[in-house]
Amino acid sequence: MTLPSTTIKIVAALAAIGAAAAAFHYFKPAQERKAVPEAKEVSQPGVIRFAPNSPQLSSLKLVAVSEERLPVADPVNARIAYDENATTRIASPVGGRIIGLRAEVGDRVQRDAVLAEIDSPELATAEADWRKAQADELRKKLAFERARTLFDGDVLPRKDYESAAADHQQAKAETTRAMLRMKNLHASGRGDGRFVLKTPIAGIVADKQINPGMEVRPDLANPLFVITDIRRLWVVADVPERSAAQIHPGQAVSIETDAYPEQKFAARVDLVGLALDPVTRRLQVRCSIENAERKLKPEMFARVAFLADEGSKKGISLPNTSLFIEGMYSYVFVEKQPGTFEKRRVNVRVRGHDRSFVDAGLSSGERVVSEGAFLLNAEVGGDAQ
Repeated sequence: MTLPSTTIKIVAALAAIGAAAAAFHYFKPAQERKAVPEAKEVSQPGVIRFAPNSPQLSSLKLVAVSEERLPVADPVNARIAYDENATTRIASPVGGRIIGLRAEVGDRVQRDAVLAEIDSPELATAEADWRKAQADELRKKLAFERARTLFDGDVLPRKDYESAAADHQQAKAETTRAMLRMKNLHASGRGDGRFVLKTPIAGIVADKQINPGMEVRPDLANPLFVITDIRRLWVVADVPERSAAQIHPGQAVSIETDAYPEQKFAARVDLVGLALDPVTRRLQVRCSIENAERKLKPEMFARVAFLADEGSKKGISLPNTSLFIEGMYSYVFVEKQPGTFEKRRVNVRVRGHDRSFVDAGLSSGERVVSEGAFLLNAEVGGDAQ
């Protein structure tokens, strides 16, 4: 069948137009073509390179690692407590009612500073007993002196003289008892029943459980005031039995807290317990820490790492988010140069709660990927170096 000449001409024209369009697109200048950035390039096993404008780089976070003394055991949980050698808990030695407050929480007080004033009938009774004892001693002293004069003149029988001497000694003992009671109360003996509560040490008022008009007595469950030197604190840790042999007094300690996750505090072992808790099978260890900046607060939770002695082998500290495991080994990604990362096998010596220590595979000052390591591992392929 022969096509009409008009149809043949139309088909030929359409073919010519298509060929011209293809030729125009092929010979278009390079700068007018749409650029497609190359996301990554894996040139060798374990190494991945990204272009400077690659979007993957924005999801990575890097951190420089440094060399530190290795912990001798896994870090343990601990709590921060008052240094009891620089802390006093003050209660009222007498019953009474609060009629005045002289200190508030956070106030710095000197030794023997007045904290509160108490109206105490008990103190008034003690003061009256002391005055009565003093008067009775004076009366019996005079009686004894008269008896001695009469006895020396052979007027008074020895029996009466000895009785007067005994009464005088008994009165002196009663005066001493009443005086010691007043001294024990730290009372001035003004005779008005007003008792002033004082602090025996200088420090800061850390806690106050007292209000105006409150009734107080010696057997209250909680102290009325807690005075402490907040610049000195204890860190109390419970150490597993398997780590007890590696800890000794004077050992350096590294402290981490949730409040200051990027800061480590230096401390030293002050006291190692003599016996394990029979229930938990743990040994209590007490560390002393200087708190000059007052960042640490009593009852904070902390993590304690007991460090090896000076001269011992050191390791590289890095966050646990940098590590990932393949098979039996641990790996990290190390930045070789901007945009280039190397998958490297490391040996984890101590693995902690947030950070771990490696003793092979890394050098101090190198930058490792702390966030995004799993994404890189999914793209790199090949074997680690």
